[in-house]
Amino acid sequence: MPPDLQTRPARHDDLGRIIALYRFLSPEDPALSDAEALRIWRDILNASGVTVFLGEVAEQAVTTCTLVIVPNLARNGRPWTVIENVVTHPEFRARGFETTILAAAMRHARAANCYKVVLSTGSKKESTLAFYEKAGFARGSRTAFEQRF
Repeated sequence: MPPDLQTRPARHDDLGRIIALYRFLSPEDPALSDAEALRIWRDILNASGVTVFLGEVAEQAVTTCTLVIVPNLARNGRPWTVIENVVTHPEFRARGFETTILAAAMRHARAANCYKVVLSTGSKKESTLAFYEKAGFARGSRTAFEQRF
């Protein structure tokens, strides 16, 4: 772990810092109202199996990802996991923080006895795809389809 990065599950008072990081993830998205963001954040924090991980340097939020554990009747009842909303503040990229936040999520998934972790990205940048491969994810191991609404 980079020596100055601390990772932990996000808390109620981290909402503004998480939203600030998400602006780098999807800058074209319209901003939520404060009331709507708070309602959704409460739902996230209260949802079973959902953990938002936050990485901080000197109390500044610099990286985050969301892990969702899905209960499962297949695979001998072992749950599976999806990781979404992976983002690092541009000024803190390429320092190992992205790898560290993903590693924190992966440890959580292993501790929950998940049999797999699914991570998808909309990025076509080879550097992003290579990063995920270096972090242990296999490109092309499955065929994914998506419908957006």
